[in-house]
Amino acid sequence: MTTKRIYYDDAFAREFIGEVRSCEEITGEDATKWRVVLDRTAFYPTSGGQPNDLGTQGEARVLDVVDEGDEIVHVVDRAVQGSVAGKIDWARRFDHMQQHTGQHLLSAVLMKEFGLETVSFHLGEEICTIDLRGLEPSAETLVAAEQAANAVVFEDRPVSVKYGTAEELRALGVRKEVDRDGVLRAIEIEGVELQPCGGTHVARTGQIGMIQLRRCTKIRQDWRLEFLCGERVAKAARADYETRRAVAEKLKCSPEEALSMVDKTVGERDASFRLAKARGERLADLEAEKIVRETAVDASGLKIVEHVFEGIEASYVLLLAPAIATHEKTVALVARRECGHIFFGQGPGVGKDMNALLKKVLGVVGGKGGGTKDFARGALADPATAQRAIEIARAEVG
Repeated sequence: MTTKRIYYDDAFAREFIGEVRSCEEITGEDATKWRVVLDRTAFYPTSGGQPNDLGTQGEARVLDVVDEGDEIVHVVDRAVQGSVAGKIDWARRFDHMQQHTGQHLLSAVLMKEFGLETVSFHLGEEICTIDLRGLEPSAETLVAAEQAANAVVFEDRPVSVKYGTAEELRALGVRKEVDRDGVLRAIEIEGVELQPCGGTHVARTGQIGMIQLRRCTKIRQDWRLEFLCGERVAKAARADYETRRAVAEKLKCSPEEALSMVDKTVGERDASFRLAKARGERLADLEAEKIVRETAVDASGLKIVEHVFEGIEASYVLLLAPAIATHEKTVALVARRECGHIFFGQGPGVGKDMNALLKKVLGVVGGKGGGTKDFARGALADPATAQRAIEIARAEVG
């Protein structure tokens, strides 16, 4: 039998009385639940990008609401029977109404003013998104779209439900046609939008509260635009301000000066990094010269530097090892014990294959890596094998 959907004509119905038509036990992994079908319901099921309502039916908590064609199934945490008093979690419902109506308005503005078609919509717990098809929206486009949408919000235009066939709605100027037979339900924002939709919506655009556009990113061939409506805008604005205030406190400036101070701090950090890097490279070159100078030439005429570093920053080891390997007829076989990084390199006149050497060593001790004939680096599966890996490499080099 068909469940009467109260929310179709009265999205503001918070409580109702329904007769239980069926209540079937569901045994799951976590806990036992029940599938309840009523003769009528105000609970909205997950559909069209909008999440389901929550609330209670008598003493039972409504955990999920599912659209199964003619029937709406309520998943609850205990059995119910007879007449039950349904009560909607109104804060959640009204939030969803604000987001969904805001999406309709935003999609209409983006299509009419900027030729950006909405191809999908998702109403998340914290962020809502629409996927747009068309040219990449510029920052100026997003600002203009936000302003245009909020202008309609402030005008407090009526939002109403209309019913009609696809042909009748087409004649009324529906934004996006639906290929479906029978009578369809559509949402109209006066003078702005007419769109087939089964979701719950506010009664006037002023109830949306406000619309705020956030990040826009590339998703395959489309553009995913994040947005917020209503109370979510106020929460986000508060969080943004608190973040800005906390940053300002750390930078010892006012919130208004935070951005310029961040730019200044980042510039100083980058300059310090470049200076530290240059000094590190110079120090590595000097130490490499010392190490090579103090390394004896073996029977084959090569200087083979083999060392497992410990207690030295990885960034410095990665400067020192290549610096050693730039010297003529010198081989660097270097590892770092703490992380298991390993580096093999050779200078002019050696004639070995460091990449092949690394792969052979890793084949014995485990790990991954690669490189070129002259320089190869990798990571040992177990840092504790660092010394053994260097010993194997030394034996191979001869």
